[in-house]
Amino acid sequence: MEMLKLIKNDPWLKPFQDAIVGRYKYYLKRKTEIELKQGSLSDFATGYLYFGLHKIAKHWVLREWAPNATAIFIIGTFNDWKESESYQMKPLANGVWELELPESAMKHMDLYKLKVYWNGGCGERIPAWCRRVVQDDYTKVFCAQVWAPQQPYKFSIKKFKPTVSPLLIYEAHIGMAGEEEKVSTYTEFKDNVLPRIVADGYNCVQLMAIQEHPYYGSFGYHVSSFFAPSSRFGTPEELKALIDRAHELGLTVIMDLVHSHAVKNENEGLGLFDGTRYQYFHEGERGEHHQWDSYCFNYGKNEVIHFLLSNCKYWLDEFKFDGFRFDGVTSMIYLDHGMGTSFGTYSDYYSPNQDGDAICYLTMANALIHEVNPKAITIAEDVSGMPGLASRIKDGGMGFDYRLAMGIPDFWIKMIKECRDEDWKPGHILYTLTNHRADEKVISYAESHDQALVGDKTLMFRLADADMYWHMSRLFPSSYMVDRAIALHKIIRLITISTINGGYLNFMGNEFGHPEWIDFPREGNGWSYKHARRQWHLVDDHDLKYMYLGDFDKAMVNLVKSVAKFNETPIYQLWDKSDDQVLAYQRGDLVFVYNFHPYKSFDGYGILAEEGAYEMVLNTDDPCYGGFGLVDDNQKHFTIEDVNKTAVGKGWLQLYLPSRTAFVFRKVD
Repeated sequence: MEMLKLIKNDPWLKPFQDAIVGRYKYYLKRKTEIELKQGSLSDFATGYLYFGLHKIAKHWVLREWAPNATAIFIIGTFNDWKESESYQMKPLANGVWELELPESAMKHMDLYKLKVYWNGGCGERIPAWCRRVVQDDYTKVFCAQVWAPQQPYKFSIKKFKPTVSPLLIYEAHIGMAGEEEKVSTYTEFKDNVLPRIVADGYNCVQLMAIQEHPYYGSFGYHVSSFFAPSSRFGTPEELKALIDRAHELGLTVIMDLVHSHAVKNENEGLGLFDGTRYQYFHEGERGEHHQWDSYCFNYGKNEVIHFLLSNCKYWLDEFKFDGFRFDGVTSMIYLDHGMGTSFGTYSDYYSPNQDGDAICYLTMANALIHEVNPKAITIAEDVSGMPGLASRIKDGGMGFDYRLAMGIPDFWIKMIKECRDEDWKPGHILYTLTNHRADEKVISYAESHDQALVGDKTLMFRLADADMYWHMSRLFPSSYMVDRAIALHKIIRLITISTINGGYLNFMGNEFGHPEWIDFPREGNGWSYKHARRQWHLVDDHDLKYMYLGDFDKAMVNLVKSVAKFNETPIYQLWDKSDDQVLAYQRGDLVFVYNFHPYKSFDGYGILAEEGAYEMVLNTDDPCYGGFGLVDDNQKHFTIEDVNKTAVGKGWLQLYLPSRTAFVFRKVD
């Protein structure tokens, strides 16, 4: 086999060629085996059309895979939850069970479960392929629900072309997206939040917690029913209407997909579905994720691969999602879930700690998703830095379009917590933000939902702390802490978004410095929704300073979006002087200049840039963004001749740089 491009591009990978080629060949082997039997990955991944409950002509058909079962009955509101011969499933080949019923046997919105028997026991189960699960308001019991509306939703946008350059993601949770202390809905999100996302300039929305999960406070990461959109937020039709409307508004819609593990629950999830752990998961220690209190899929079984690949295609096909952010990739691709490895050297990636079956599954998932929709977007949540994760499959990679730059928010927290403002090194900051593999695109972000959870702090809350409660009014005197927080919040986000090589992500509300934390209803807080919502009135109230941050974020995002393929333009460092804490770099016609110093301002500060005239297009110190208005935005700047001829075609751009400010200039001639 010719040397894979992944190895050609990085000589440091040469010692691990056997491991990289081996995993690539293993992927080809398993993929070929599937294609020889099924025709294509897409044909293979159609389990959702066969399994589960379907209304066909004048009868119902239910199929499930339960190889260890000895008998299965359907019980529900239509038979008083009692077993009967007419509702008993028949065994087919390979552990598949089937039942055909007349149309009159059940109706839309009936509740049901499976009563599964196995040698030595039995239990009530929700079908694994179920598309609708609801929870009783009083008993809190989850049940499958017959879902066959007379008029299924018809999408007005049949085909949508996702925006990818640059990808500007607004990460959102449906349930906590409202102002009221309750669980918000798909419809409320469609009507109230989508317009905000569009107005703020983002071109992609990433929806969390869509797959059904029994515990709301899990943030959607303990999934029980993989094919059921969470009924907490509304009906499947209402989710489809949300996605359709987003497409009408030009928004790409991706889904937070959890295939890294599953909830342990037996009554709601896949735990001991047919009386065995090993049906979907590994048996013993390998099948249990102790840190997450969940079960781990056995990606070596074709039936499990069939289930998960079908799940990928289902969300693309049935709901018109434009792609996925795969959660917990690090946990999947290492046998120790990435918990016991430092990932300090390349050998850490290619040790026996690799889970070859999981890597193969993720590679197949990417191949399938892009087979179903070549324009689909896939993002890997990986903290380890596995080389090739976001490289093309044919080059030896795993095929993701992007990987999350998870080290960036950790870097910002470390800077704020452990480093005095006087010691921030702008050159080091630029290096950290741009330190990624040249052949892989990343999603950069200053903070996501992880930094907003209870026990942690958002950037704004970390910077301003208790002063947010008393000094965010425009009607009363400010405080040093708030002024500093507003200034640094803008600078941090600007330098993060302006150094992207792929895309940028923001969690809803963080764009305007949403105060406090996210804390879902739980016993410890009296089941309160007080912190499981978004206080939009804060940014809408022009007597509060949150509007400054919101308006700056909008201006920042729209500036980046105004440059075609901004993320693909090279970054040229123009200036870096640690003593002054001044940094400048150029992308296309834009020049970004930062003065990180907490108290030193500079008059006539020289930046060596391309000769010509420059106009200011963004100013963090503008009063409309909560600044002090120390610079004239309308002044045109001309370079002065470099008498020392340091570089051909360069001149000195002399600027006034107040402390803790950043400016963006555009070359105009």
